Amino acid sequence: MTSHTYRQLFRTPEFTPLFLSSAAHTAAQTAGALALGTLVHRATGSPLLSAVSMFGPSLAQVLGATVFLSGSDRLPPRATLTGLSLAFAAATAVLALPGLPVAALFAVVLLQGLIASLGGGVRWGLLNEILPKDGYLTGRSVFNIMSGLTQITGYAAGGALVAVLSPRSVLLLAALLYAAAAVVARLGLTVRPPRASGRPTAAMTRRTNADLWSSRPRRLTYLGLWLPNGLVVGCEALFVSYDPGAAGTLFACAALGMLAGDVTVGRLLPPVLRSRLATPLLLLLATPYVVFALRPALPVAAVCAAVASVGFGASLVQQERLMALTPPELSGHALGLHSAGMLTMQGVGAALAGTIAQLTSPSTAMAVMALASIGVTATLAAAGREARSPVAPRVAHRERS
Repeated sequence: MTSHTYRQLFRTPEFTPLFLSSAAHTAAQTAGALALGTLVHRATGSPLLSAVSMFGPSLAQVLGATVFLSGSDRLPPRATLTGLSLAFAAATAVLALPGLPVAALFAVVLLQGLIASLGGGVRWGLLNEILPKDGYLTGRSVFNIMSGLTQITGYAAGGALVAVLSPRSVLLLAALLYAAAAVVARLGLTVRPPRASGRPTAAMTRRTNADLWSSRPRRLTYLGLWLPNGLVVGCEALFVSYDPGAAGTLFACAALGMLAGDVTVGRLLPPVLRSRLATPLLLLLATPYVVFALRPALPVAAVCAAVASVGFGASLVQQERLMALTPPELSGHALGLHSAGMLTMQGVGAALAGTIAQLTSPSTAMAVMALASIGVTATLAAAGREARSPVAPRVAHRERS
């Protein structure tokens, strides 16, 4: 069992407003992405464009990670989180404008990705600062649980609202949710100084990225956080084209599975057992999507999506390892690099899956992406075993010193 209960977390100053602001932000992202994907699919009929419209902001994360990420530890958290949510509100309102050309829509989507590249590092760095060191995994588990519940509700409600109202109306509701997230952050968080000194610059971002990447244990941890996850999100990006009328149901079932995985890994498993489960959970994350090669009916597809998403709990184990390998003053940047890299690979996975679906079919593409994720997980597991060979610990120790 973990040393911090969920009740203790919510008694920690600033945890609740950060939690509520993040919940509103996630709800807006969920409903807005489904509405946008539906809008593009109706306009173009393209699986590729539909997938990229939903996960396209992630593609811009790689640029943001090389330019803006040093701001994760060098900007005041409250003002930054408030400004980011307001920027998302404005961009989402633009997406709801009638007659907006598809090219302009994608330009706004990529701008959102650039804005978002800073958010993960600021948010998770602040969480790591608010909580005691041994409370981060439990706290992040609560945020993941919130994300799962919010996605279940958001996709279900978003699907219903898209059908009853219109995608543009749902985008406007998402803009209001982003604005609410900004208000909660502004009123609920206290003024905190940046965790690190100096101005956030592109050069500082590149130097810190290189330092984090120079350690082989951290490098393998980052690849494990990014690649299998991104390939499987490519499968999810095809839900709309796989079954346009039931995409909300599939997304909600996937979110339910993610919720179950986060509760189990973050709250129920003892640390000794938890540390051994990263690879099995990543294999679970991908394997059920192989079944989609048979183009299963909705009930079977929904079960596969739910079971697979339990495997997202692997990220908690991997993040705990990442924090153990990272100096405290770089925690925000390290978590921001994780977030930006993960979202970038999700965008790449969505684009790759959409391309394969365009050439074959959504069901075939989902199975291909799942097999690729399994192969990557097996390769990284073998590399990790090599790193833990009798010579490797001495090398790892030098890299962390």
